[in-house]
Amino acid sequence: MPVVTFVNEKKQIEVPEGANLRQEAMKSGIQVYPHVHKLLHCPGIAQCGSCRVLVTKGMENASPMGLMEKLRLKPSFVYIGHEKTMRLSCQTRVHGDMEVVTKPPMNLFGDNFFS
Repeated sequence: MPVVTFVNEKKQIEVPEGANLRQEAMKSGIQVYPHVHKLLHCPGIAQCGSCRVLVTKGMENASPMGLMEKLRLKPSFVYIGHEKTMRLSCQTRVHGDMEVVTKPPMNLFGDNFFS
C-alpha cells in the first residue's frame, strides 16, 4: 500500500491504491483546511479550493489534474513557483508514495512574480 507522509504533522499513513487524499487525511485526524475553512468548505468537489496541498515528493504518483481542479488552481497567481506541485486534496488520488505539505502558505512575492 502507498505511504503518504504529511510534513507539517510529521505523520505517515498507509492508504489503499487509488484512495482520495482528502478523505484519507481526514480519517487519520489530519486537518487539510486552514482557519475558517475548517467549518466552511465544499464537500470535496473542487469548489472552494481550501484543501490545497503542496506535493513535495511523489508527484508522479498522484492522479492527473482534472478540469475542475485546473479551473480552481491555475488562474491564481498566489501559487507562483508551485504551479505543477500544488493540488487540491479532494481531487487527488494516491497511486504511490507521496510527501505533502498541508495548508501551504500563499506565495504573493515569488521569484517569478515580477518577471
